[in-house]
Amino acid sequence: MEKKKFKILAASDTHGESRIIKRLAKRADDENVDLVILCGDITGWTETKNIIKPFKDRKKKVLILPGNWDSFATTDFLAELYGVRNMHGYSVRYDNLGFFGAGGAEGPGPGRVTEKQLMDTLKKAYLGLKGSGIEKKIMITHEHPKGSKSEFSGIEGSKSITKAIKYFQPDILIHGHIHEASGMEELIGKTRVINVGKEGKILEI
Repeated sequence: MEKKKFKILAASDTHGESRIIKRLAKRADDENVDLVILCGDITGWTETKNIIKPFKDRKKKVLILPGNWDSFATTDFLAELYGVRNMHGYSVRYDNLGFFGAGGAEGPGPGRVTEKQLMDTLKKAYLGLKGSGIEKKIMITHEHPKGSKSEFSGIEGSKSITKAIKYFQPDILIHGHIHEASGMEELIGKTRVINVGKEGKILEI
């Protein structure tokens, strides 16, 4: 009997828009996903209410990460308030899948990080997966890697994320940050790299 695939809804750059979150939460419910991942820029310039709660109301597991427009303190607060996991510098395992992440970006905003901070945080997160019998690794970032298709926007990606792909060889990298590249997918080495965007992407692993 074929093993049931683990289903994920990943999205990014929702910027506090509760209308988008409600639509994503409904999709998570309709698609019966096992996990929701929000890859940063969760809060934003407009509304700040109901940006995690709609997923929790539907009893969904949620992983979050700060973007460059989310402060690290706010992301921690949201994680504690709603009982979800902030993946910045941490890892988690579901079945035989290992997730690890680092948020923030070099761009403007309270979630600004340097390349060194980003690499150090990814190393710390990855260490949490060692020796745990993981079959597939999923890396979560907000920023895009240097050399990726998302750079068509004119905004250079992160050298540290590209290095992390080489060193840790994740099966999948989920990211956001470049709105115009939403939905773009490519291979960097053997890693499937996906800019999930605010409309979200369903992944079956």
